[in-house]
Amino acid sequence: MKINKLFFFAVVLFSTSMPRLNAQTDNTPKIVLITLDGFRWQELFNGADRDLISNDLYVEHQEQLKELFWDETTDTRRKKLMPFVWNSIEEMGQLHGNRLVGSKMNLTNKHWFSYPGYSEILTGKADDQRINSNDKISNPNKTILELANSLPEYNGKAAAFGSWDVFPFIINEERSGIQVNAGFRNAEANNLTDREKFLNELQLKIPSPWGSVRLDAFTHHYALEYMQRKNPNLVYIAYGETDDFAHEGNYEAYLKSAHTTDSFIKELWDFVENDSYYKGNTTFIITTDHGRGTIPLDTWRDHGKDIEGADEVWVIVFGKGISPMGEVREKEQLYTNQIAASIAKLLNIGVDKTKIGAKFEFIGD
Repeated sequence: MKINKLFFFAVVLFSTSMPRLNAQTDNTPKIVLITLDGFRWQELFNGADRDLISNDLYVEHQEQLKELFWDETTDTRRKKLMPFVWNSIEEMGQLHGNRLVGSKMNLTNKHWFSYPGYSEILTGKADDQRINSNDKISNPNKTILELANSLPEYNGKAAAFGSWDVFPFIINEERSGIQVNAGFRNAEANNLTDREKFLNELQLKIPSPWGSVRLDAFTHHYALEYMQRKNPNLVYIAYGETDDFAHEGNYEAYLKSAHTTDSFIKELWDFVENDSYYKGNTTFIITTDHGRGTIPLDTWRDHGKDIEGADEVWVIVFGKGISPMGEVREKEQLYTNQIAASIAKLLNIGVDKTKIGAKFEFIGD
C-alpha cells in the first residue's frame, strides 16, 4: 500500500477522545470545500468534447467556441478550459477520477442526482431511503459542517454558500446553526462590507435564468466577502450553473461556466495565500455531486440512476497537507462517501466514526 503518497482519504479512526487543535492558534487547519454541480470528469480531464462542441443542437456559435476551447491535443484542450487547474493545481495538488488512465471515483448512493449527491459528500454516507428526491426536506443526517460547528473550538467557524436554494435544507440550517447563504438570499449582518451591500442590491436587479438557482458570481463573491469578514475555518461553496446549462442542452454556456469557475477557484486560492489567517494552513477540496451520461450523446444533458455513467465523479485536492502527486494515472477506486471523513481528519476534530461514513481504508495498491 502506498500509504506515504496519499494523505487525502487516509485511514480515519475517530474517537471522542482524539486531541483537538485550538481554533485560535496560528496553525489551525482550514478547509475550503467546493462543488461544481454535475460537471463531468470527461471535460475536466479531456477538455471540450469533440462531438458536442461541433454539434448544432448544443452549440450555436461553434467557431467562436472552438477558438476559445478547442485543440486537437488533450493537454492543450483541458488547459484552455480549466487553466488554473492544469497550469497550477496539477503541480501542487492531486487530481483523481480520470477513468481513461485507471483512476476511478464513484458515488455510493443509488440515485445519482443532486440532493443525494450533496448529502453523501457532506455527511459521509448514502441515505437512499430518506434522501431520494430534490425536495426541500431538512436532512435528517448531520453534515461535517454541523459536526464541526457543534464543537466549542469550531462553533461559528463553519459557513456554506450555494447557488441552489435547496442547500439550507441539505445542511439543515435550523438544526445545525450553520450560516447558509444560498438561492437568492442576501448577506445579512450588522457589519456588512460595502461589496456585500452592493451584491444585495445587484442580486435584485439581475434576474437568473432559473427559478431555484442564482448565478454563480453572486455565490462566489458572497463567499469571498464572508471569508474576508468572518474568517471561517470550514467553508463550503457550491457552484450550480454547469448543471443547469447542461440540462438546457447549452454546451457553450456549460463550457464557459466551467471556465469561469476555474477563475473563481484561482481567486479564492490567491486570497487565502495572501491572507494572514489562511496562508499556509488551508486545504482545498473540489468535487461534484454526480456525473452525466455520454452514450447516447444526448445523455450528456442528464443524470439519474437510469443514465449510464451518472455515478462517475472526480475530486481535486491541494494546499496544506496534500502531497503534490498531480494527475493520478494509476489504478485506484475512490468514493464520494470518503470526503466528509477526510475533512474531519484534516481538521483534526474528533468525530464518532458511527456518525460519519461507513468505511475508512487506505487508498492505493
